[in-house]
Amino acid sequence: MKGRRSKPLSGPGALQLALPFEAIAPVPALPPGAGQRSAILEGQRVDYLLKRSRRRTLGFQIDERGLTVSAPSWFPVRELDGALQEKSRWILAKLVEWREYQQRRERLAIRWADGESLRYLGRTLRMEICTRTDGVMHDGAALRIGLPPGAGSGQMRDRVHAWLQAEATRIFGERLPVFCARLGRKPARWGLSSARTRWGSCTADGVIRLNWRLVHFPLELIDYVIAHEVAHLKELNHSAGFWSTVGELMPGYREARERLRALHEEGATL
Repeated sequence: MKGRRSKPLSGPGALQLALPFEAIAPVPALPPGAGQRSAILEGQRVDYLLKRSRRRTLGFQIDERGLTVSAPSWFPVRELDGALQEKSRWILAKLVEWREYQQRRERLAIRWADGESLRYLGRTLRMEICTRTDGVMHDGAALRIGLPPGAGSGQMRDRVHAWLQAEATRIFGERLPVFCARLGRKPARWGLSSARTRWGSCTADGVIRLNWRLVHFPLELIDYVIAHEVAHLKELNHSAGFWSTVGELMPGYREARERLRALHEEGATL
């Protein structure tokens, strides 16, 4: 499910705090009858990818590739147009929603160049290339990045990402024990995640992963994600008991949760 519902990860009983749009794995070779097709929906041509699968019903999915229709191997191609017409309003609305989401992400994307801005703990920093700086140095509203003359945007991105990940390790390492102490439980271990589909996860054996990109956000949003995952050490579900535990760990979690959701809707998933 997109956004607010968790689903199993690779480990047994794992839970995740998901992002609004899930990453899609590369499309495998398609069986006979599948492939690129098109349909006219409410006067608009819509191209879509038809996939054959073992599922029992038709499935419709919108992502960065557009519309994908998953159909049972036995479903007749001639009946697809009628099924698409029945879902036409939903399909067109979701295609518009996805395009707007991508446009917002493009506007919010970091531009890796001297003088451009970067969000760090909810504040805006100005990135400055400095040939005299060793590594990366946070200086007030500036982030000074040590790079040789002529360094490219990729080098700048890699240098800043390494610094952000080190900062995430430091900050998460300071905040995680606070919530563990409140709960009276500790994870078996914890580490950073680079996932594109979730902010955090907790497995049945007590392993917590926290997305390093959270370091872009204010500390209270980081605290919410940490509290969410720590609560799973007691309640490996999203029951009323789980949310009660989150409330005990962080009384103001609802506001932080809504702010995080608003950032999702703005496309600020970085």
